[in-house]
Amino acid sequence: MPRVKRGTKRRHRRKKILKLAKGFYIGKSKLYRAAKEAVEKSLGYAYGGRKEKKRQFRSLWTIRINAAARQNDLSYSRMMSGLRKAGVALDRKILADLAVTDPAGFSVLAQTARAALGQA
Repeated sequence: MPRVKRGTKRRHRRKKILKLAKGFYIGKSKLYRAAKEAVEKSLGYAYGGRKEKKRQFRSLWTIRINAAARQNDLSYSRMMSGLRKAGVALDRKILADLAVTDPAGFSVLAQTARAALGQA
């Protein structure tokens, strides 16, 4: 079997890993093996973080909608149920933005939800 020396491939692969490890602590930014382990772990955290960010934003939107709904004498669940029954097709992101930037518009939506629920 012929001998394989890799040529420039090895250097390119190692430089790529060390470039990703720039700014890591002590040997993790300079020693290839430590850098490779740290980069693999950090890429895993980055992947998970992108998923977790979506959960955190949805939670934030829920909290904002709930706070604004309670100012209009509704709970979050009653508000969302009323909007669904009224046929209002706004997602939580838009509702949370309305709650923060346009309280008057949000109170109109709360009245719509209350009417759909059959409350006065």
